[in-house]
This record gives sequence, structure tokens and C-alpha cells, in this order.
Amino acid sequence: MAQPSVAPTATAEISSIPLRQIAPWALFFGLVALLVLFFVSTDQGATSVISGTAIHEWVHDGRHLLGYPCH
Repeated sequence: MAQPSVAPTATAEISSIPLRQIAPWALFFGLVALLVLFFVSTDQGATSVISGTAIHEWVHDGRHLLGYPCH
């Protein structure tokens, strides 16, 4: 019994991205993540950037979700 011939399949080539192109985006998103973490984790105290409780109320549920006490 003859085996059916199998056509060669095309292989996908994964190109690498140079670190010089990734570094600015990684730095940008890292700084944005730190800024978000700052606003979520601060309790409108001495380190507050904006006075009042507006930021606290906007991120209140996120604070509890991340385990930060706020009451």
C-alpha cells in the first residue's frame, strides 16, 4: 500500500524586536502603572496630590480589590 505524499508546510518565522524599540514603551507603561498604583494606594493623606476625597471615591472598590484598607 502506498503512502500518500505530504506536501511540505510553510513555517512561520518569528522576528525579534530590538530592545531599543521596546525600552521606551516599557518605560512609559511602567511609569503609567506606578502612577495608577499611587492613586489607588494613597489614602488622600499627607502624600495626596489632589486635596479632597474625589480620587479616593473613584478608586474605592479597586482599593478593596487589591487589599488596601481605607476605612
